[in-house]
Amino acid sequence: MKKYLLLLLLISLALFAARARAEHEGKLQVLLLGDSTTIGSVCRVTDPPGPHLEDVIRLQLATQKDLPPVNVINQGRDGEYIQGLLAGKRYDKEIAKLPGIDYVLIRYGLNDVGRREDFDNNFPKDFHELIARLRADFPKAAIIPVTIIPYMTPEADARVNKLIAKVAEDEKLPLFDVYTRYAAELKHGPNMLNYRRYPLAKIPEAQREWVKPFVKNDSVVVMDNRLDAHFRDLPGWFGDRHPNLAGYHVIGDETARFLAGQIRQSAKNPADKNP
Repeated sequence: MKKYLLLLLLISLALFAARARAEHEGKLQVLLLGDSTTIGSVCRVTDPPGPHLEDVIRLQLATQKDLPPVNVINQGRDGEYIQGLLAGKRYDKEIAKLPGIDYVLIRYGLNDVGRREDFDNNFPKDFHELIARLRADFPKAAIIPVTIIPYMTPEADARVNKLIAKVAEDEKLPLFDVYTRYAAELKHGPNMLNYRRYPLAKIPEAQREWVKPFVKNDSVVVMDNRLDAHFRDLPGWFGDRHPNLAGYHVIGDETARFLAGQIRQSAKNPADKNP
């Protein structure tokens, strides 16, 4: 099952890359870099048609008729963190040679905080290194650090976002704060924007047969609240904080709003695009 999911994701990403090349001419190119909360691989398995994050951004920008056409390339990866991206071969193979990138949105931190030693010192260094690489490979692109979404505790989230904001300040780059909008949306329901992913082995045995249609890779997976009535009291039922399709609509909508302002500002002052 894992091999099947990986193959499906690789095929989807290959199609994204092909579409990016085919649609480059005459369109602004927006590149998304980030982790699983950017790529949304589980959403792509459960709901292949989407629309997924890159589609939401593109569709929302298209509603504003004064803006040029935009193509959005999602290069997020499950489990990725900045040092892993740079130290491995993926950056050189899949990122550096993308054609004509105009905007790069960088949203890392959730994996970095768990996998990068001396996080408070090394994460900003890694971020600065990534920005330097992007500036060298895409000298005409606007580079935009992005805050993480609410995922851990408010205190832990703030620790990461404070470092991201400092990197943006030091690099004299615009900071895109998606955290505030996402947190505001969660006030309508704390679990409305995350999917449920729960090990089948932890589901009461008498319930396991009928939930089989919802099982993906030995876990019960649903994008919404349809099974909450049965399992909401199970410890950790709401533990997975990855965005569901509704969550990606929030991220996508806020991203499109931010980018619209950046695109209009760039049209008025081209020299300000990438300091």
